[in-house]
This record gives sequence, C-alpha cells and structure tokens, in this order.
Amino acid sequence: MMIIRLIQKEDNLQLAQVIRKVFIGDGYPLVGTAFADEQLDFMFENYSQPRSAYFVIEDNGKIVGGAGVSQLENSTENVCELQKMYFLPEARGKGLGLQVIEKCLQKAIELGFEKCYLETLPEMKIAQKLYQKVGFTYLCEPLGNTGHSSCPVWMIKQLTIDN
Repeated sequence: MMIIRLIQKEDNLQLAQVIRKVFIGDGYPLVGTAFADEQLDFMFENYSQPRSAYFVIEDNGKIVGGAGVSQLENSTENVCELQKMYFLPEARGKGLGLQVIEKCLQKAIELGFEKCYLETLPEMKIAQKLYQKVGFTYLCEPLGNTGHSSCPVWMIKQLTIDN
C-alpha cells in the first residue's frame, strides 16, 4: 500500500536515487535541472527550513516519489515553488501526483504563501496537464532565479483558502 507522508532524514538516500533514476530513465537533461542541485542528497535538511515541506510516497518501505514546497529562490514576493516532483514508473498513473500536489498546495496555504510557482520541462506533458487541472496557468517568463536553465516552462497558481 502506498502512503504519502512528510520526509524523514532516513529518506535522503532513497529519495536522491529516485530523482536521479527518473532523470536518467526518462532521458531528461542532467544540467540546468534538479538533477544537478546540490541539495538533492540533503532533502530532509533542505525541507526542514521554515516555510518548507516535502512529502514522499512510500510503498511498503520503499520511496517511489515525492514533491515539496519552499520559498521561491531569489524572490522577495510571497511565492513558494512546487519543487522536485518526481515519481518512479510504478508510482505513475495512480492518482498519486494529484494527491501530492494537493498536500503541497494545502501546506503552502498553511505556511501563508500567496502564490505557487513551478518550472518544468517541455516534454513533461502529463505533469503539465495535472498542473493545469489544479489551477496552474502558464507564464511567459520565469520568476525568481532557481538556476534551472533547462526548464523553460513556467507556471503559477494563486493560492486562496477556497482552492
């Protein structure tokens, strides 16, 4: 049975392996993306910061995916970023993406953010449909400065109590 829960320190190694495996398995760029992020091996510590949260999907003790929210880097606006949302193939197509996004957005509202931003790859069409389903719309230019130069698709969602 798959459960969604907050990240724990002992998830760090497995989660980093999941994210790297998705990038390599799906043939995504390794430079200018989350693959190259220094914090990939320290996700628990990274998301233990104030106004941050990361949820993992666990399947009988094995991490199979996750996503998180945190203050948008290099932005003074009250905007969080939906970050590092990746699932192994066995976790896809089961409605878990929607559940994790909803948990992240609810947490972002609890943390007091006004908007949620994300960056993604053009080839991540299924993810983009999911983002649109929950109310994200496309932007013409990036916000903040995440360093993800290989992610030219930018989306934003207004966070209100009733969404």
